[in-house]
Amino acid sequence: MIKIGNIILPEFPLLLAPMEDVSDPPFRRLCKAHGADLMYSEFISSEGLIRDAIKSRMKLDIFDYERPVGIQIFGGDEEAMAMSSKIVSAVNPDLIDINFGCPVKKVVCKGAGAGVLKDVDLMIRLTQAVIDSTHLPVTVKTRLGWDDNSINIDEVAERLQDIGVAALSIHARTRAQMYKGHSDWSHIARVKNNPRITMPIFGNGDIDSPEKALQYKNEYGIDGIMIGRAAIGYPWIFDEIKHYFKTGEHMPKPTVIDRVEAVRNHLTWAMEWKGERLGIVETRPHYTNYFKGIHSFKTYKQKLVTLDRPEELFAALNEIEEAYAGYEVV
Repeated sequence: MIKIGNIILPEFPLLLAPMEDVSDPPFRRLCKAHGADLMYSEFISSEGLIRDAIKSRMKLDIFDYERPVGIQIFGGDEEAMAMSSKIVSAVNPDLIDINFGCPVKKVVCKGAGAGVLKDVDLMIRLTQAVIDSTHLPVTVKTRLGWDDNSINIDEVAERLQDIGVAALSIHARTRAQMYKGHSDWSHIARVKNNPRITMPIFGNGDIDSPEKALQYKNEYGIDGIMIGRAAIGYPWIFDEIKHYFKTGEHMPKPTVIDRVEAVRNHLTWAMEWKGERLGIVETRPHYTNYFKGIHSFKTYKQKLVTLDRPEELFAALNEIEEAYAGYEVV
């Protein structure tokens, strides 16, 4: 079993990565139903929480059915991180995660996310401020370093563990790579094999199939895998990996009926959580991923992204079910 504070996870847990505009409660609920063992909120600005920004506060919503669940925060100011961790603690997630990995320019320019990789001393101070301000376990998600010439994940891991970080998720790219190029998990394996490291080490980056998940589990010896982009529109990835680990065989691919059911749930839960209008609009970007690879789907996709009323959308989904009954997804 893997332990993070008092949280007990399966022997080799599968984690849903925190993703901006993706990892909200409706999407997390789907991933939980399909085998995710630990999930995180979208990342939340510490400054936004302190300013009482509505969008930031809404991201604090968590529900008992998705536990264990962590809330992820980011920022570059110690006082703001401390204050935001107190706000987060009040809603009682199972843990607080700190984002030191987001490569997006608007985050990095504020000295937050992956920008902190250039100043490990600051990273430690920010983390310590959070640890000192909460009773919850604190975990960190980060990258290998700023660029290929400054890979510092070995120092980062040791120093974070030394101040009490309970687990570390490592995206196997540098900030300079963004999400492009090859992810190099050998650096994660080196951290995991460091005899000083006792906290769980989770690997992240490019896991998009059960075969690759098993290969990386065996080759790099990590404690678990965090899955991000491969789960967007495809929450079945978690169940598929677990089934493959157990049997060495592939589960049948989700049918179009399965996909419609997932979309119907996603849309319903989004409207319940965000309100009808916002739920409809913010579910639209997901349709392409749910129905990726389905032959001659363009007309139906156009309907889904333009219809404005729930009854029309559900009627369109019923129409898709009928049109693709018996369709075999390759």
